[in-house]
Amino acid sequence: MVICRFVHFCVVLLMFGACAFRPLLLGAWPCVEIDRKLRKVNLVLAWVGLGSGVAWLVLTTHSMAGSWPETLDLGTLWLVLGSTFFGQVWAFHLLFCVLLLITLYAPARFYVIWLLSFLLLATLAPVGHGAMLDGWRGQLLMLNQLIHLVCVAIWLGGLMGLLLILGRPAGHAVSAVLQRFSNLGFVLVAGIMLTGLINTRVLTGALWPTPLFEGFALILLIKVTLVGVMLLLALLNLVMSRLGRIALLRSSVALEWFFGLAAVAAVSLLGTLPPLVVG
Repeated sequence: MVICRFVHFCVVLLMFGACAFRPLLLGAWPCVEIDRKLRKVNLVLAWVGLGSGVAWLVLTTHSMAGSWPETLDLGTLWLVLGSTFFGQVWAFHLLFCVLLLITLYAPARFYVIWLLSFLLLATLAPVGHGAMLDGWRGQLLMLNQLIHLVCVAIWLGGLMGLLLILGRPAGHAVSAVLQRFSNLGFVLVAGIMLTGLINTRVLTGALWPTPLFEGFALILLIKVTLVGVMLLLALLNLVMSRLGRIALLRSSVALEWFFGLAAVAAVSLLGTLPPLVVG
């Protein structure tokens, strides 16, 4: 389940982030080659997303049914989809994934792809700890989780977009794009940190769960450490860009992206662990 969650989270985050990368960092800049690459990447991601989304549904159904024969029974799957909160959210999630796939094969406008990728991301917010609270507190927690996911997605998607540009930097204003990404990064990091602190405070009753080196708190510490390494690499990226060291810049951006995916892996594990409530 952890692997399935990791793959699916990565796919959805990268798809939305790739869509956000185009208008936020490239604007109206004519980039036919980059647009074509982003579309191909999103197409592959959408197929992987549909497969991992169905696998997530099957694994969740198995945890409820307790046996594989019952899990694979269409009546059981339909019961989960129609009678549980997860199933109702996931039915829309899978629908958006299918619609996104169809849209990517059709000559659809960019904003349609962006909207569907956002809806796909939004239906991840109620999954996991986001559904722990009822009423308005639960709704606010889901909204906070959505903002957190949007910030993470734009960061990771932006790094993926930068890697595509750095693969063939000729003709592209790499330093200008990196500068815009750096400026946007301050907002993204602030959003990630603030929403992350809110999530932790609401779920555990403290700004940081205890004991520090066990379970939920340990994985959270690993995640925060990985984000800290990403920030250091982001500063290194700016230095390499100003020095014109494209090869080193490409390696640094790739390493930052790798640490970002590792942080998503930590989040995937966190979602399966119960928060340690203080007091």
